[in-house]
Amino acid sequence: MADLYIDGASAGNPGPSGAGIVLINDGIAYEKAIPLPPLTNHEAEWHALIAGMNFCKEHGVRNVFVKTDSQLIERAIEKEYIKNPLYVPFYEQVLALSKHFDLFFVKWIPENKNKKADLLARHAIHLSKRS
Repeated sequence: MADLYIDGASAGNPGPSGAGIVLINDGIAYEKAIPLPPLTNHEAEWHALIAGMNFCKEHGVRNVFVKTDSQLIERAIEKEYIKNPLYVPFYEQVLALSKHFDLFFVKWIPENKNKKADLLARHAIHLSKRS
């Protein structure tokens, strides 16, 4: 089973944003920093999850354990419920992508266990500010 660490960040609410993903598959770590347009932090978290799921697909991953420090993401997936209608399209996209995987789990982890994804998300913010 592959581990996927994700984080989204924004400099402002909304503001320049970025997503960081770290995929660990068969002992190999793959990292990606993705600049995003101005978004809220929660929107950036959803973008990080979707980008991470697509990254897993590109690497042929069939079983994935997503680890996120976003309680919003973890609760939405776990409870299959979205309170804010703004996030429904993101949730629907995640559900559609999840069908690609044989196993798909999401777990909340503390921020100190998600440092690399956070650094990549913050780096992506700097990249988005440059463009």
